[in-house]
Amino acid sequence: MSRVSTYLNFPGTAEEALTFYKDLFGTSFAGPFMRFSDAPGLDVAEEERPLVMHAEVEIVAGHVLMATDMLASLGHECRVGNNTTIALELDERAEVDRLYGALSQGSTEFQAPQVMGWGQYWSTCLDRFGVRWMLASA
Repeated sequence: MSRVSTYLNFPGTAEEALTFYKDLFGTSFAGPFMRFSDAPGLDVAEEERPLVMHAEVEIVAGHVLMATDMLASLGHECRVGNNTTIALELDERAEVDRLYGALSQGSTEFQAPQVMGWGQYWSTCLDRFGVRWMLASA
């Protein structure tokens, strides 16, 4: 089933932020936090291994906030413009391809659709209006 969520990037404060939102909205986390140390073969700085690779919390009416910490050791820099993404989880890869084809036109920051290590068909782009999109399907 398709869903829309908001994906947030943090400079090492994802766990603190999602805990705040969980408490604020009186909800719970959607499963355990995945940490960078949980990803086999991922080469990150030792001090970054406990940071959040992925976590989710529902806020209102089924809307989910997803989050990750950006890693300085991989050259990531959290800034306005790359800290918020509209994430679309779609039923079909063809829909990922169609939306990516339109949204990435004129994009200067993008990752073309491909099967990722966690199994999703995934892509991202910053559209010509400055809105960041993440597209995924099984």
